Amino acid sequence: MTKITLISGSTMGSAEYVAEHMAEILEELSFETDIQHGPTLDELPLDGLWLVVSSTHGAGDLPENIQPLADAIKETSPDLSNVKFGAVGIGSSEYDTFCGAIHSLDALLLEKGAKRIGECFEIDIQKHEIPEDPAGEWVKIWANEL
Repeated sequence: MTKITLISGSTMGSAEYVAEHMAEILEELSFETDIQHGPTLDELPLDGLWLVVSSTHGAGDLPENIQPLADAIKETSPDLSNVKFGAVGIGSSEYDTFCGAIHSLDALLLEKGAKRIGECFEIDIQKHEIPEDPAGEWVKIWANEL
């Protein structure tokens, strides 16, 4: 059974709910999941599959609970060449920095050697009041690419 580590960065909880919903779907599809809300680098496997979900805070900033992870990746430069990942951002298209947090995390992971599976998926809360709905449909497609 393939294991997927879901990593969420959230300020108000929406990314956590999305990660948990996607984990349920992945488990129905026979994947093993491990949900990490705002983990440290030491808590993550440096190989395998990651699914990163992040809301955007302020002017395109990372949520406070995932900023330490991004800082640790920048400072320690771990070799992430054995990590494959998916990226899901939640934001509002009313802002110029729409989904800025997931884009910065995506760029950071790619810079450290991780390989993204599929495109970075953006959920606009202006179009989807319940972000779990589009995330649930997207994760099924993403899982087929694994």
